[in-house]
Amino acid sequence: MAGLVVAVVTVSDSRSLRDDHSGDAVCAALQGAGHRVAHRAIVRDDAAAIATEVRQLRQGGAVVAVVLTGGTGVTPRDVTPEAIRPLLSADLPGFGELFRLLSYQQVGAAALLSRAFAGFSGPMLIIALPGAPAAVELALTHLVLPQIESLVRLHAGTAVGHGPHHAADGHHVH
Repeated sequence: MAGLVVAVVTVSDSRSLRDDHSGDAVCAALQGAGHRVAHRAIVRDDAAAIATEVRQLRQGGAVVAVVLTGGTGVTPRDVTPEAIRPLLSADLPGFGELFRLLSYQQVGAAALLSRAFAGFSGPMLIIALPGAPAAVELALTHLVLPQIESLVRLHAGTAVGHGPHHAADGHHVH
């Protein structure tokens, strides 16, 4: 099965493409899994700039998934959720819940400082991760890589596979 066309967006006032280790990790992992990174950008910690970047990707139509890193914490500069949530047509609350559970196993109660989330903006999957390389690696390994293709294809109604998929409520998903 052909890979997905994806974008990687880092939200940061201090990073450049030269020192964006989290963005590098996302690109390498997605490409290693057979997906094509068609767009890579660094956007400042500004809600309007973040929303504009994602809207442009959605309007372009080629990108089916965007992975954002950064801006999901609790400081006043962390505005990724505020920028993106209004663009979502469907939320995936389990993503953030599972990410924080996995994080808790590694860092304890500090996991509650993350506002990582995922959802769909029309047909486009949006995944917002923290900017810390360890958190990005955790999410990529346990959540993003195992599920990104299934999420996009199920949402688009184009899932194919070997037998039925089961939703969290136990129902078959086709």
